[in-house]
Amino acid sequence: MLFTELRFLPFFLLVFAVHWSLRSPRLRKSWLLLTSWAFYAAWDWRFLSLIWVSTLVDYVAGLKISGLPDGLQRKWWLRASLLANLGILGFFKYFNFFVTSGAELFSWLGLDPSPTTLAIILPVGISFFTFQTMSYSLDIYYGKLKPTRSLLDLALFVGFFPQLVAGPIVRAADFLPQLAAPRKWAKVGARGALLLFLSGFIKKACLSDNLAPIADAYFENPEAWTATAAWTGILAYSAQIYCDFSGYSDMAIACAALLGYRLCLNFNFPYLATDIRDFWRRWHISLSTWLRDYLYIPLGGSHGTRLFTYRNLFLTMLLGGLWHGAAWTFVVWGALHGGALVLQREWSRLTSPQWKISQLVSLLSPILTFWFVCLCWIFFRSSSFSDAWMSVRAFALFESFGDAQFGSPILWAFPALLLIHILSRWTTVDGRLRNTPDWILAMGLGVAFALALAFTRADFQPFIYFQF
Repeated sequence: MLFTELRFLPFFLLVFAVHWSLRSPRLRKSWLLLTSWAFYAAWDWRFLSLIWVSTLVDYVAGLKISGLPDGLQRKWWLRASLLANLGILGFFKYFNFFVTSGAELFSWLGLDPSPTTLAIILPVGISFFTFQTMSYSLDIYYGKLKPTRSLLDLALFVGFFPQLVAGPIVRAADFLPQLAAPRKWAKVGARGALLLFLSGFIKKACLSDNLAPIADAYFENPEAWTATAAWTGILAYSAQIYCDFSGYSDMAIACAALLGYRLCLNFNFPYLATDIRDFWRRWHISLSTWLRDYLYIPLGGSHGTRLFTYRNLFLTMLLGGLWHGAAWTFVVWGALHGGALVLQREWSRLTSPQWKISQLVSLLSPILTFWFVCLCWIFFRSSSFSDAWMSVRAFALFESFGDAQFGSPILWAFPALLLIHILSRWTTVDGRLRNTPDWILAMGLGVAFALALAFTRADFQPFIYFQF
């Protein structure tokens, strides 16, 4: 069930109406949990068991870690949590990847392996809810969080449907206290949430879905296009993935807000970043902070020698790339970002403060950052290294490989980036809505939604990040 599908509307209206009609906090939470599980079951009910296992393991592990003195037993319960979650994630997402990669390595060594792969279906959202449950046990282990004794609260933290299948990756320290506090209806907050949902819908259904055919046409056969068409296809995908993922995040945050809950910001104008470090402060914020807190810092962070810090940065981004998909192209994507972060740190160390604030650097840095991010998206989207290398040559060296050009849809690729920025600004006007009459706001939202529907495709495209 997609947020952009018509069947989501009656589902959410039912959830919303019953939720606010119930007076008992426990009944409200139980209702939200049951409907969240139903929402996930609409994808494939068989994989609900994975959410239940992950929830139960971390519920028990959290209580045991908190109740035991410092020592080996606490580590064993933490390892049980990590093993269960990473085992689920590793089997369903990476089993075939490691089997085929191992077979290729043996073939390169002159052996003749006969690998056995399995027809494994990737459960939707598995990378998100496993990371979310692991962070709960890790926070308890490091003394940042006290465990909840309510299995209902933890189950809702893991399974809350707005963020279940594609984030944001919520922290227990942010969400569990909201479950303990009474929920109150706030009309002004609801107005802002409706506007945010509309903004997300436009990003996804109007922009991303219409940019998808341009990007798909190019990446399915990059050798057929001219260099100009290659630039168009690559920029179209850069706009598509941002509209797709940030649009989903906007709608998820809005749905949660309409139910009285606050989710974390996940995007903050990433294509306006001034450097690659700034980009990762703005792009998929919930993942980048997760990688920082639970991977980069435990590896040692920036404590130690310069080379040690660079190693930690690079490994973090390498694994971040692998988190996105079980393919070597994703690993290379992560390696490129990791290498860029290392080079930026070294450049900052070697250059003078006067150089960093010069007008030339201020002008060129955002442009070069955006160009580099688009270059990296080539590996993220390409199905093979040969296709990726062909696209890199077209994008970086302006080489043409074919004669094909895009038709009128080319007009979508470039204005979309400007429109994205304008739409994002809509989400900051919540305070201005306070004195707007309800009927004016309702009519305005209705007209805007009708206009948005006029630009949507008949076939709604799945969200890109559902595959992760």
